[in-house]
Amino acid sequence: MFQGHAVAIAMPVQSRKSGAPRTPKRGIIHQIIKGIAIMATVAASAAAPQAFAQGASADVAGNGVYDLIVGTYTGGKSEGLYVYRFDSKTGDAQQVSVAKTVNPSYLVVSKDKRFVYAVNELPGDNGPATTRGDVSAFGFDAASGQLTFLDKVSAQGNDPCYLSLSPDGKYLLVANYSVAADPGGSFAVLPVEQDGKLGQSVLTVHHEGGGPVKGRQDNAHVHSTVFSPDGRYLFTQDLGTDKLWTYRYTPDGTRGLVSPAEWRYADVKAGTGPRHLVFGNDGRHAYLTSELAGTVSVFDYNDGHLKLEQVEKLAEPGFKGAVGAAALHLSPDGKFLYVSNRGDANDISIFAVDATSGKLKRVGRQASLGKSPREFAIDPSGQWLIVGNQNSDTVYVFRRDQETGLLAANPKKIEIGSPVDFKFVTP
Repeated sequence: MFQGHAVAIAMPVQSRKSGAPRTPKRGIIHQIIKGIAIMATVAASAAAPQAFAQGASADVAGNGVYDLIVGTYTGGKSEGLYVYRFDSKTGDAQQVSVAKTVNPSYLVVSKDKRFVYAVNELPGDNGPATTRGDVSAFGFDAASGQLTFLDKVSAQGNDPCYLSLSPDGKYLLVANYSVAADPGGSFAVLPVEQDGKLGQSVLTVHHEGGGPVKGRQDNAHVHSTVFSPDGRYLFTQDLGTDKLWTYRYTPDGTRGLVSPAEWRYADVKAGTGPRHLVFGNDGRHAYLTSELAGTVSVFDYNDGHLKLEQVEKLAEPGFKGAVGAAALHLSPDGKFLYVSNRGDANDISIFAVDATSGKLKRVGRQASLGKSPREFAIDPSGQWLIVGNQNSDTVYVFRRDQETGLLAANPKKIEIGSPVDFKFVTP
């Protein structure tokens, strides 16, 4: 389970808009399709803003300097979202600003770099199930590194932990992990307005079911929402049900915006707990971390279908401690895949990616030098890997060998309270 600070702040539950999607039922849709309960209200599509995308900017700054935005858990040493000026020539980072907001543990940046969206992960492990998490929108001035709060809307669920922007830029999707069985794991679709603000959820999808691991898979836990490279499909990784649920994305409304694919899901081994998914640079392969099993898997991808081809353990042979696979990211050139492992391992596995088959070959392993490396990022130049140790309030900046994929010893250290997520922006 992801680890967050308990924050008991009661928030009102926002009402969902109504509309007229194409569906056999009128008004609120309630379908149960072999373990999935879909409850939706679809409003008319908002006018498309400028295109959005996740991750680091594809541009390379002329002077090698980027903005680095860091998401954290608050309640301890952190106040919210931090902006650093990162110099890729030296690996040095200098704090520029901080935007105070509660538990911004995951964030995305608009493709035009004008807006930043962050979850407010509530209520946490010990909070009341009646509390819903939120998503906050910020205006961002990349030149000055300043964030300006725009608005905040309900995530329509507990413990939002992941964000993704639709390929057309019209919607922001939020995954609600939900520690509480009621309302359980879900994802919500939030319209993005022209001014960067967010509208109330137009679609909320609740998963049903569970897995064999008691205390971790008693109900659904949606951990990430990822679009296919062609933008036609949406994959939602559910740690609780051991499934990668598959949906069609049809913003023209012909299928109701987001609708279950005919095959419904890609199954993984029971008890493994799928968490995060990324697609390879060629769009033909996908990589998945399974948190409970501590593994990374390779899939062939074709027109919405994922076919399992390889599973690799992250822990060293003979390792007996707790594991907790978390984040995974490809190098900018797609030649190497990095995967973080928490628990008692606290390291990053380094794999070379076969250019033809997409399969992985281990080439190294690097200790994170702290506790619980939940997320990390590779800078756009490919020279540095930055990892946050959530439970030891440290960030380390490792120099990366672009030929071998290995990380150098003696990294630079930054002290940040409960660091979690990292996104680079080119000023």
